Amino acid sequence: MDNKYRELLAIPHNRLDAINAVLLDANSKVINAFLDVVGKYGTPEEINRKHIESRKLENLLKKVEAKNADYAKDLKWLMDQRDNGRFISVADYRRKVLGEAAKKARFADDYAVTLEVSALQYFPWIREMAECAIQDQTLVPGRFIAVRKMKESEADGDLPAIVAAMDIIGASFVETLDTKGTDGSNPHLGGPETITGYFGGIGQPNDHALMWLDEFLYYYTNYGVQHVLNFNAGTILLGFLLYRLGVNIQFKISVFFGSDNPYHALWIMMAAKLFSREDGTTPLIGFNWSNSINNETMELTAQFRKQLGFENMIRFEHHITETWKSIVKQPYDRRAELIQIADHVANIAAKHEGGDVDVEMKLAHQSDILDYFREKKEVIDSGDWDALKRNFMEKVAAANHTAWALTEKHLSFIAAQNLHK
Repeated sequence: MDNKYRELLAIPHNRLDAINAVLLDANSKVINAFLDVVGKYGTPEEINRKHIESRKLENLLKKVEAKNADYAKDLKWLMDQRDNGRFISVADYRRKVLGEAAKKARFADDYAVTLEVSALQYFPWIREMAECAIQDQTLVPGRFIAVRKMKESEADGDLPAIVAAMDIIGASFVETLDTKGTDGSNPHLGGPETITGYFGGIGQPNDHALMWLDEFLYYYTNYGVQHVLNFNAGTILLGFLLYRLGVNIQFKISVFFGSDNPYHALWIMMAAKLFSREDGTTPLIGFNWSNSINNETMELTAQFRKQLGFENMIRFEHHITETWKSIVKQPYDRRAELIQIADHVANIAAKHEGGDVDVEMKLAHQSDILDYFREKKEVIDSGDWDALKRNFMEKVAAANHTAWALTEKHLSFIAAQNLHK
């Protein structure tokens, strides 16, 4: 088609003027409501100062000590293991996989894949994961997601303990706020079935978008939680606006948002560009694709992600394994596709939400996405605590198998960076 038609796609400057008129209108009820929620926590500068203070390790440890002294001991143990170099180095891991050939091998470090596991629900699992990594000289992943009830995690001390542990080991960490749709926001649906009961939205109707914002700022200022999941177009916009104000939050788009084609990604990244700061940064740091996408979608999106200046900011998060139950048809294993794309598309996270297929099919308690929404007391009373811990450890094992497969092809990975030098 002639280029004169392409030129019709250009957005005139007066269209931006019209948008700014809405954003800057002193009588705009939606923007005033947004600013009122932010104002509860102070100015952006005050909010960021509160965040920095709450994220300091000594302050997190005080919160942990007040809730659970044993957790504080485990954090001290974790620091000791880190400082004494008990974990395998990246160079030694590569020698473990390739033998002496590792010395001469050239690895694609510019395209390093982040090893990611979901969901890290309970703090005690961290020590077991670390002990296993030390004993077997395997890897602790470099990124974790939690989907547990925030108020429950806050009450028993898991929240500050996990945040502290992630800083100790050098891994990024994403929380899922309670205003995620399973909180009864839709009066016509109940609990976790909200996730599967929606078409085009994940249960944040009416005033729940502002509730999400309020909850985010609470944990940002009180526990140093900086990264959260984002499910809904409205809360994505609120995240962009909050960052534009100067509050240094970050978020990742959840798989439940259903981003399943490059045009959907272009829409979101155009919004990210519109609301980026003068330094070009955006709060959108993770883009979790729908399970249905193929490698071509990531390749196409990578082109305009780079053109928009977001290649090093917005990570493509792609499920390599999934929970055995309640989300996708099994068997589901995308590891071979990851190996095909990992040498030419940068900034990918390989997300492991289930164990390997050959393991999962034999488990007495197979991983289930609905387990994320259970209360801790109910998990313990039912006798499923050890089963859920086993599910988590199998996800970590699956991430290690991905690291091994990448290394065999001279591809790079990112594990917990303070543990694996």
